[in-house]
Amino acid sequence: MNAKKLLLGFLAGATLAASAHAAYPERPITVVVPFPAGGSSDAIARAIGPKITARFGQPWVVDNRPGATGAIGAGMVKRAAPDGYTVLVASIGVYVINQWLQKDIAYSPLRDFDLLTVAVRAPNVLVANPNVPANTVQELIAQLKKNPGKITFASAGNGSSDHLTAELFWQKSGTSGVHVPYKGGAPAITDLLGGQTDVSFVNINTALPYLKTGRLKALAVTGEARAAILPKVPTLTEAGVPGVDIYSWQGIAAPKGLPKDVKAKLHEAIVAALQEPELKHRLVEQGFEVVANTPEQFEKFQASEQARWKSVIETGKITAD
Repeated sequence: MNAKKLLLGFLAGATLAASAHAAYPERPITVVVPFPAGGSSDAIARAIGPKITARFGQPWVVDNRPGATGAIGAGMVKRAAPDGYTVLVASIGVYVINQWLQKDIAYSPLRDFDLLTVAVRAPNVLVANPNVPANTVQELIAQLKKNPGKITFASAGNGSSDHLTAELFWQKSGTSGVHVPYKGGAPAITDLLGGQTDVSFVNINTALPYLKTGRLKALAVTGEARAAILPKVPTLTEAGVPGVDIYSWQGIAAPKGLPKDVKAKLHEAIVAALQEPELKHRLVEQGFEVVANTPEQFEKFQASEQARWKSVIETGKITAD
């Protein structure tokens, strides 16, 4: 009799748990963006929000938690319950680079997250303040060699894609510049526009409005081919600096240990939002390429990116200071 009661109790508990997962989500989903508002990760988190809210009938609430090139927000997500109510939208620094640069980092990009999808990717654009006396990549290289230690490169922070792109550019062009890290892409752009810094490798979607108005000038893109929205701007390879084919990207993850059905629901909703024709068209117009891949593909991509950037960091003897 006791055994029968135990079995019935177990089955009832399993049924309740299954029902709970089936009802997901029953409350708002907090979306941690570990950078200030206005950057690419923030833009992607907010762009897909209305689609996911409409699908789930629950708010998709973006929570900007900047600091330590995304490590502070990533640590928050690591510590959250793996129930599908906390999601991380972040870029290469969080998923790949921080572990190589930051001592005593509060999370492991390999062990602490369930990867959901690489949402989008986009080339960076080498841009300059209009007052910089260089209108081509070769002219910039000449300026760098003529004025060592004087030309400043703004970035969204140590280990960000713009920082590492600059480091790889210096390695491939035989030059060097002064790295000026900020706490996110938005403040880096602000000082670049104001002339406090000279040049930067900026996400193409962020740079586009300023290129159209002439507040910044584009010297090259880092993609394998010219960007459709900037057809007159050469690639770095065309400009004489091969080996710097780089894309920034935004990935979406959750705390490790998501129930399989919740993970599947989240992934399906995010991919559906990214593939929705109107939103996809809008993202492409901004310079993004929608990726929307599987968790397994994200894991393989993360591994290849880690190997690549670890080599760049070691070659350049790059530190977080």
